Amino acid sequence: MICAVEQLGLIDYADALDLQGEKVATRKAAIIPDTLLLLEHPHVYTLGRSAKRKHLLISEEAAAALGARVFETDRGGDITYHGPGQRVGYPIFDLTQHRRDISWYMRSLEEVFIRVAAEYGILAERIVGMPGVWVGNDKLVALGVHVSRWVTSHGFAFNVNTDLSYFSCIVPCGLRDKGVTSLRRLKGEALEMAPVIQQVIEQFEQVFQVRITAETAASRDALQPDRARLKLANLRI
Repeated sequence: MICAVEQLGLIDYADALDLQGEKVATRKAAIIPDTLLLLEHPHVYTLGRSAKRKHLLISEEAAAALGARVFETDRGGDITYHGPGQRVGYPIFDLTQHRRDISWYMRSLEEVFIRVAAEYGILAERIVGMPGVWVGNDKLVALGVHVSRWVTSHGFAFNVNTDLSYFSCIVPCGLRDKGVTSLRRLKGEALEMAPVIQQVIEQFEQVFQVRITAETAASRDALQPDRARLKLANLRI
């Protein structure tokens, strides 16, 4: 099975939501294969479906003064932070082509990053009932997903060189007795992002048993007529 990977660089959170919506629609219509979007966001706090507003410890005005926006979103989970130095991934996967099992999907995402951490000599693990990947009492990778007709969106936030001070303005994932960490903190130095992302891609390939391909500008352009037809069909529904 093919999985296309798109490395998008720094992209605004609102734009990423729009892009995910488009990808989900085209995946449901079988126009595109499974797709993994890899990117970074400018500073932003996002609240999932089960988030408590009080877990944002500052006002939106104070967040704006820090250069951070605040979004409510339809992913699972509570509140988290995204920002530069963190690699965010949005898998747009059709689980009918894998397993119709959300628990399996979440455990598979965790397995990807447990393996990535191991490549850097770090023992990472799961904590029952607390989605994500943990090193001791600190979360290295946050997970929050949405599934519609078995097609996934949202996904993971992997702290690589993340400025962890931004987490002090929230109760991360609503867990007051847990912390956050990063690959940089654990290794004691900043890491080059490209080799880290290559590890993520390789582990996705192994865990999900897919063949990774890089989407090119030409392949995106080739899809435009199908996308136009899809939008027209949606207008007619």
